[in-house]
Amino acid sequence: MLWASSVLASPGTSIVIGSKNFLENRLLAEMFAQLIESHTTLTVERRFGLAGTQICFQALTNGDIDLYPEYTGTGLVTILDEPAMQDPSAVLNHVRSEFRKQWNLWWLAPLGFDNSFALALRRDRAKALNIRTITDLVGAAKNLRAAFGFEFIQRADGLRGLKNLYGLEFQDVVGMQQSLKYEAADKGDVDLLDVYTTDGRLAVYDFVVLEDDRRFFPPYDAAALVRGETLEQYPELSKILSLLTNALSPERMRELNFRIQEQGETIPQVAYDALRTLHLVKETQQTTATTTKESTSFFSYMWEQRTMLRVRTGEHLSLAGIGLLLGIALALPLAFILERWRGGAETMIRIIGMSQTIPSIALLAFMIPLFGVGALPAIMALWIYSLYPILRNTFSGLRDAAPSVVETGRALGMTEWQILRSVRLPLAAPTIMAGIRTSAIWTIGTATLAAFIGAGGLGVPIVSGLQLADVRVILSGALPVTILALVVDGLLGSIERFVRPRGLEVSR
Repeated sequence: MLWASSVLASPGTSIVIGSKNFLENRLLAEMFAQLIESHTTLTVERRFGLAGTQICFQALTNGDIDLYPEYTGTGLVTILDEPAMQDPSAVLNHVRSEFRKQWNLWWLAPLGFDNSFALALRRDRAKALNIRTITDLVGAAKNLRAAFGFEFIQRADGLRGLKNLYGLEFQDVVGMQQSLKYEAADKGDVDLLDVYTTDGRLAVYDFVVLEDDRRFFPPYDAAALVRGETLEQYPELSKILSLLTNALSPERMRELNFRIQEQGETIPQVAYDALRTLHLVKETQQTTATTTKESTSFFSYMWEQRTMLRVRTGEHLSLAGIGLLLGIALALPLAFILERWRGGAETMIRIIGMSQTIPSIALLAFMIPLFGVGALPAIMALWIYSLYPILRNTFSGLRDAAPSVVETGRALGMTEWQILRSVRLPLAAPTIMAGIRTSAIWTIGTATLAAFIGAGGLGVPIVSGLQLADVRVILSGALPVTILALVVDGLLGSIERFVRPRGLEVSR
């Protein structure tokens, strides 16, 4: 059998496989991981769900991941920022040459399918308006509502390029997560959406995929994109991954995607079945009955996922906890300093407060060039977010702590240090703790976005649930986050009651 003849040995070290944050890319990455695990002694670390092409690519060039599934058209237009080409072989050869030359990154052999962008219109609207091609769409676009993916809206091979070539102008364009777009169109909230041509949901929802009659979209052949240094260290990887060369047809990918998107099967199970069908992995006892969206209640699902949720909760608490502790460690002494030298205090606090205006996912992305992907950039971003509430409350509490009592202390000959320790700090303690409690809640909530840069946490099931449009999966992450925030706030509230001076208790 092919499986038995292709087993290769490798050192007992590890490689890191990444993926973008949509289901097909996760599935391909999982197939790569299982194939490598089956044919080598390498340990595979999975960093799936990275937020978009640029973050994935940056993680690869930084060495934070060793490989991930990419599409040739994306490499040409989005990464190289070059005009679209229509010949698949020409696109593949060009990106291969440029990626090796510029970054020492290698495109391996394509997997056998082209997952292109396309525009899909609700069938009733297409029929009423007699629209079959994108050119037909131009005249009616001003009366249509479109829902596009956030990345598609910004990409040159997405909405920007379509507007330039076809002259499309819509009544309204909203950014929306992939699975939610289908539901919105099905309900009639929007008319048009961008789709992937291998999306299994196209078999379920009643849409007309419009012909790209001016050949705007380039070919998007899927392939593994690998660091040259990784291939030099583990040359057998190219041989192992080449077992998937032309192994997956567009029809097969639609079938695999459908099982995940609509039947609720898990990505590891579908990946294993696909490899087993190709005789690329051993027959094992790991094949289990799959769980559909309707098969179990929410509480049954939570019980089934208890081990995973326990791990994710630990990751989440670590990320938020370290970020909060670092915030406390900097904000408290800085507030003490600013309280003594008040001249520029407000300016400094406002500058730090500007960090709160940076969107969370953007701040996480800014950390990647400095710290790569994973836990460290997430912790650094959470640390920055945690500073302002603690700094503001600590400074205000120390500054406004019973001026008359402070003056009395000075009149009695107390030093400034004695006044700080015995008067200001005890009186300011409730205000300081209020800032820490606020920061803790913000940090725990924001930590869900760490899933987009491969840091884990309870954001992982939330993101997966959004991609599957499965409320049960979303709640399996969101509910523990809420409970965690309440528990932490309760614990900090107990500390606040402990440090509150006796005379400040509220009379009842």
